[in-house]
Amino acid sequence: MNITAGIYKGRKIIAPDEKITRPTLSKTRMGIFNTLFSIMGSFEGKTFLDVFGGSGIMGLEALSRGFTKVKVFELNKKSAEIIKKNYAALELKANLTIGDSLRLIQKLEEKFDVVYIDPPYKSGIYEEILSKVNGNIIIVEHSENIDFNGYTILKQKTYGSSTVSFISES
Repeated sequence: MNITAGIYKGRKIIAPDEKITRPTLSKTRMGIFNTLFSIMGSFEGKTFLDVFGGSGIMGLEALSRGFTKVKVFELNKKSAEIIKKNYAALELKANLTIGDSLRLIQKLEEKFDVVYIDPPYKSGIYEEILSKVNGNIIIVEHSENIDFNGYTILKQKTYGSSTVSFISES
């Protein structure tokens, strides 16, 4: 996998075993950040939370494109080690918390400009995580129908079997 744009464009990222994670494809990542830019404008001075880190690629894409602060949650210890290696390869220190995202999000007092949620598909935790998250714009990558009750859908895009929903609190 390669970072698709920004100051780290083209840099290679290691992905965990596909049995552990489902990496977001480059076409989807480009679409997500292009859509996000059309909604927000500049990313300068903005914060980004990746609730299910995987390889850390979404946080690295955010930093590459100008986000000032990125925080990553990841439960799997092997994936967390890969996230650390990916950040280190770019001479960055990962702002990584290892643990259960549902529990971590409850303890988080900080509000992020953008929150990216991409849990394992068919995990059944979308609505639960949405009830706990605190962000100005929330991006949800999903393959199933999600109840976005209480949220305004800003935009939805489909990439193959994945749908990406950009939402904000109503």
